This record gives sequence, structure tokens and C-alpha cells, in this order.
Amino acid sequence: MLKLFPRKVRILFLLISISYNLNAQQDTIKKSLQLSGYLEVYYCYDMSKPADHIRPAFNVAYNRHNEININIGYIKAAYETESVRANLALMTGTYANTNLATEPGVLKMIYQANAGVKILKKKNLWVDAGVFDSHIGAESAIGKDCWNLTRSMAADNSPYYEAGAKISYTTDNSKWFVSGLILNGWQHIQRPDGNNTFACGHQLTYSPDTKIKINSSSFIGNDKPDTVKQMRYFHNLYGSFAFSDRWGLLGGFDIGWEQKQTGSSQYHVWYTPYLLLQYKLSSKISLAARTEYYSDRNNVIIATHTPNGFQTAGYSLNADVRINEHAIWRIESRTFQSKDKIFTLQDKASNENYLFTTLLAISF
Repeated sequence: MLKLFPRKVRILFLLISISYNLNAQQDTIKKSLQLSGYLEVYYCYDMSKPADHIRPAFNVAYNRHNEININIGYIKAAYETESVRANLALMTGTYANTNLATEPGVLKMIYQANAGVKILKKKNLWVDAGVFDSHIGAESAIGKDCWNLTRSMAADNSPYYEAGAKISYTTDNSKWFVSGLILNGWQHIQRPDGNNTFACGHQLTYSPDTKIKINSSSFIGNDKPDTVKQMRYFHNLYGSFAFSDRWGLLGGFDIGWEQKQTGSSQYHVWYTPYLLLQYKLSSKISLAARTEYYSDRNNVIIATHTPNGFQTAGYSLNADVRINEHAIWRIESRTFQSKDKIFTLQDKASNENYLFTTLLAISF
């Protein structure tokens, strides 16, 4: 048909067609690509008044005393179509410095870096690989998604992130989610020297409606060099329940076992129960309380080198003010009570620790 037109007209038609196709492809990419960002600026005052401004080591998030600082800030690009997806987020802040301290170089900057493909056209079955948020726990590193300002002892002392590959399936009615994972280890992007043991885990989530969520997650692996291999088994169970538009309850229990030594049939055990209650005064103001207990007598996860190890209860109360859809201001009072005198108060060893934290979080 085009041969009936002069050559210059045919070239013009061709250029218009190419331009139209390029614009269509750009529109598709724009619809599939989302850019976002998040920033938490906080101030924490610890009554122990640490001279180096570093709070106790079992606190990963918001761990700087008496200074205005950034807990986490990131820029993220997310791409998703019907058959492929990818996420890349780079971060900074005291959370990154502390929680990724063992990662070398620029790996400390990675919050997310993963890609996945859908392997069944008509079913929501995916295979993904890279660096992800952890499949363990009810809390994430992103404060705005959590009921409390600070993270629980359970969250701060289990993986926030992981690297590896996973296969996941969501049922057609979205009520069930199941995933199996192969990982580089217990919160590792780069594996420890001498460690050649891949870890594995699972996640099973049941959400019959928007008000109920019940989750089971596990980890099995070795976090040490092969020459001193000590297998670790860990399970996290939690449930969240919205009783009304105002009241919410979240409860969980974590338990872990690790071999006392290589090849041993005996294990050190640690565990932590926690309970959170949230009440929304209005669409903009909410309150939340938390009670928790962490028992690690043998210093598997938290080292104190005291007679009773780490046996600590925690309590907190916070208030949130949602300024608008992009900003939230939060304040929290928190206390710890330990069996041994692992804290400092008024320049003396103490069983107690008190702190006050406030932050402003912006998302876009």
C-alpha cells in the first residue's frame, strides 16, 4: 500500500510509526517503573549517657545517644510487569552502619537489590534472587510500617535482610502465601570467610481478610566457618489482629537453637515473646504499647558475659501524629529491666535502662 506514495511520504510514515512505537514503549515503562524514597531523622536520649554516644549493642536501630541523626534514608526504583519484577534501593544512616557492619565496601549501601520472573502464566508463582527484606518477623527496618517507633528486641536481634534465592506462591484468593528460600546465611550478603554452608528457610502466611494475618517463618543454617560449624535452627511465629477500626493487637514468639559445639547433640536455646497493642484516637493520631522479653542465657545472639547472660524485659509507649500522607512525627518512652547489671545509670552498674526517642519520617 505504501508503495503507491512517493518515497518522501513513505519515509515520513515510517518515522511517525517508529515515534509512535517508541512513545508507546516509554508509556509502558513509565507505568511499570516506580520511584520512591524514605527518610527517618531521629533524636534519642539514653539515661545511661554513654560517652561515645553508642547505645547498648543489642539495639541496632536508633542507636545513637543525644544527637540528631538519620536512622535510614533510601532511594528506590521498582519495576514490575506481568512476568518480571526488580527492585533496587540504596540507603544510608546509622541503621546501615550498624546492621551491615560486617558487609564490605559499598554492600553496606544496599537496602534491596533483587530480580524475579513469573514461571507460570496463570498462577502467581515467582522465582526471585538477590538481596531482600528478611522473611522473618513482623517488623521491618522502615519505621512508618511498624506500630512502635523503635524496633523490638526480637526484630533487632534477628535478620532484617537476607541474600539468596526464593520461590514463592500466592493463592488466587490471596489468602495464602508460601515461600521456600536458599540463603547466604543469617543476615549476610557476603558469606563469612570459611563458610560454605548454604542456609534455608520457609515462610507461610495466612490472611483470611484484611483484619487478620498469621505468619510462620524459619531459618536453618550455620553462621560460622565450616571448621567450627554449629547448626542454628530458628522459628518465628506471629499474628496481627484488627478488632475494629481503632484497636489492633500483634503478638509473636521467636525461638532458636544452636549447637553447643561442632557435632554436638546438645543445644543452646534462646527465645523471645512480645505483645503490641495499638489504639487509633483518630485518622491522624495513634498510640501503641509494647511489652517484650528476651532470654539468651548462653550469649548466642546477645553477648553480656555475665552470670545469667541476657535476660531482659522491655516496655514502651509511643504516640504518632500523621501530619499528612507523606509525613509522620513520633515520640516514644522505653525502658529495659535486666536480671544482671548490664546497663549503666548515674555512673553505676544497673539492671535498668531508660530512653526517650522522637523522629520525623518522610516518604515519597
